[in-house]
Amino acid sequence: MSDIFLSLILGLVQGLTEFLPISSSAHLLIPSLLFGANDLGLEFDIAVHAGTLCAVIYFFKNDLKVYALSIFSSSNTNLNDRRVAINLLIATLPIVFAGIYLNDLISQRLVTKELIAWSNIFFASLLLLSFYLSKKNKDIFHLSILMSLFIGCVQVFALIPGASRSGVVIMACLFLGLNLKDSSRFAFLLAIPTILGALIFLVGDSIAANLDIFNAQLFVGFITSALVAFFTIKYFLKFVERIGMTPFFAYRIFLGLLLIIL
Repeated sequence: MSDIFLSLILGLVQGLTEFLPISSSAHLLIPSLLFGANDLGLEFDIAVHAGTLCAVIYFFKNDLKVYALSIFSSSNTNLNDRRVAINLLIATLPIVFAGIYLNDLISQRLVTKELIAWSNIFFASLLLLSFYLSKKNKDIFHLSILMSLFIGCVQVFALIPGASRSGVVIMACLFLGLNLKDSSRFAFLLAIPTILGALIFLVGDSIAANLDIFNAQLFVGFITSALVAFFTIKYFLKFVERIGMTPFFAYRIFLGLLLIIL
């Protein structure tokens, strides 16, 4: 398999799975674990994460502008927007500290098919449980600082390959009673500081290793992941309340069992 074609496939996978509750890290590792495909390395991780970051920032650009202005505004007319902005910052803190103190462990990529499989099954089951138990009667403006801190702590479990960052955040929001669309929206907004933080660590490691981050396969991965991520966010938010979480649960259970069997 050529590196350009592999970068196209993995860019598509990253863009599609970063925001669906099905674990991007697991899917990016599956080709090498199952088929012995080349690991495109740290610099490719930087490219595809940068692509998904650009996509989510562009999609929420108007919201981000409002949130930024609300923080520095003295007006009481945009208290709800200010609350969302502060809650996003609070929810980011736990994974920042986890990333700092667990960076060496994360960088070792101690990943096996079995870990990905059982992680998918376990976290998919929790996601489905939260979906059916949740009252889903609150919107994003009802989140408090303590609730946001809880969501941030749950997001730390996304460091486990197969857990799904968006999946665990949506799960936490649902357990707190948020409706499904706002749970997904908060998860996607929270991706911005989270992916940005991950990129800072990755770029730091790439500079230390003197890696080449400018070549054709990285460009292909970046563009593919950005385009696919943008449309994934757009249509997931549009249809998520009709779809629910059951299809994602079923897929992840299937994927987990398949990895155990193979």
